[in-house]
Amino acid sequence: MKHFEGKHTGHKDIIIRNERNEECRAVEELVRDSFWNVYRPGAMEHYVLHRMRGEARFVRELNFVMEKDGALIGQNVFVRAEIAADAGNILPVLAMGPICIRNDLKRKGYGKLLLDTTLERAAELGFGAVCFEGNIDFYGKSGFCPASAFGIRYHGVPEGEDASFFLAKELIPGYFNGVTGEYTAPALYEVCEREPEAFAVYDDSFPKREKLVLPGQLFAN
Repeated sequence: MKHFEGKHTGHKDIIIRNERNEECRAVEELVRDSFWNVYRPGAMEHYVLHRMRGEARFVRELNFVMEKDGALIGQNVFVRAEIAADAGNILPVLAMGPICIRNDLKRKGYGKLLLDTTLERAAELGFGAVCFEGNIDFYGKSGFCPASAFGIRYHGVPEGEDASFFLAKELIPGYFNGVTGEYTAPALYEVCEREPEAFAVYDDSFPKREKLVLPGQLFAN
């Protein structure tokens, strides 16, 4: 696979490119550290990424890392997903994440640079849109909006309930024109729940860290 070398970033010390095989473990460590105790005590996102790479939906051309002065500081990945349109057809889209920046470099603009560059690359490769769960306060700055604005529903969320976490962005202008339907997140994002013992063994191969219950976490385990 030809590596994407981030020539559009405009930062001489930054390279955004495809992940190399020998970097998998280092990237998973980066993801684990970045998500540790954020959404739950501990983290699961590194195992999700670990298992993703062997899935057919995983888009290897859109598996990115970010380097600063030669050191890994961020990553982002995309997987194929779909919308079951009310008209009866299936509309291909991308799902995104995990995406992260090294803890000491968060809130310095690197996350938006990584996001915008990787979205640009996905558009260049012809993908039509991205749907995923995220915070509109951050992702809205890169053109995401609530998917409900396009008439796209999130599977399992009853009509009238808050689905503001479910975001979408057209990569091809007008891609959602005339479309209403339902999005279901790819099952590979639930791999930790399906493989709890395998996840525990995998996580134990990393340095021990304290799991904390903190305000604002979305899940408890």
